[in-house]
Amino acid sequence: MRELLTMWRETRMIMLVAVTAAVYAAVLIPFQTFQIIPGITSIRPANVFPVVFGILFGPAAAWGSAIGNLIGDIFGGTFGPGSVGGFVGNFAYGLVGYKLWGNLSPLSSGTEPNFRGKIGRQLVEYGIIAITASALCAVIISWVVDVLGLVPFAVLGPTILINNAVASVVLGPPLLYLTYPRIKEMGLLYPDLLRGDDLPSPRSGVNLISAWGLVAVSLLWLGGGILISTGAAPGAISVAVIGAIGFIISVIGAGMTRERFSRMI
Repeated sequence: MRELLTMWRETRMIMLVAVTAAVYAAVLIPFQTFQIIPGITSIRPANVFPVVFGILFGPAAAWGSAIGNLIGDIFGGTFGPGSVGGFVGNFAYGLVGYKLWGNLSPLSSGTEPNFRGKIGRQLVEYGIIAITASALCAVIISWVVDVLGLVPFAVLGPTILINNAVASVVLGPPLLYLTYPRIKEMGLLYPDLLRGDDLPSPRSGVNLISAWGLVAVSLLWLGGGILISTGAAPGAISVAVIGAIGFIISVIGAGMTRERFSRMI
């Protein structure tokens, strides 16, 4: 987790935050007129960027996705109290890609995310990451919006999940196929930019357990929220707190190490 803070001492990582935010906002804003839930969410093909940029740019994508979404809200006419959830949710959305890629063994493809080798396994690995990121983003935003009394969790949660997942799953592989080799050639992959002590030491067993813990927490947290919102299960506060704790523990444990990424490349 320390890399989320220490990355700010690297000029090129700060540049990638700005690039991620600018690209994300630039594609979000034109589609804000296509509202799914008025004032809350719209059709968002731009949702592919946090997952893809997360795999490429690591922690810079988390900050950039959060800032880009906030800019999109401000200039797209959906800025409001729910934007707090949007900021945090999109931060988590951009975080999952680099936390999970390469840590899902035995389902991990064990290769760099260029979709030029072991394509079947890469598609499976990427699909798990995209759905996990989509679910986590949906959970965070929906809890905040529900607490504010704007839209029930049971309505907004599945809507955001589907909206995010469709864009990221369909558009992500071809986007990585086209961009990864160029980003690698330019030396802008996050392991190339962060200092050695910014990334965790190799702990394959811990990373594996934590990675799947993050997948489980995201999906179960979403499912629990829907059950509570529909009245099928009690304990909204308990589920929210337990889910948040589980998420934090999983994120701290999981994470791409420089050594693991280098072995893939």
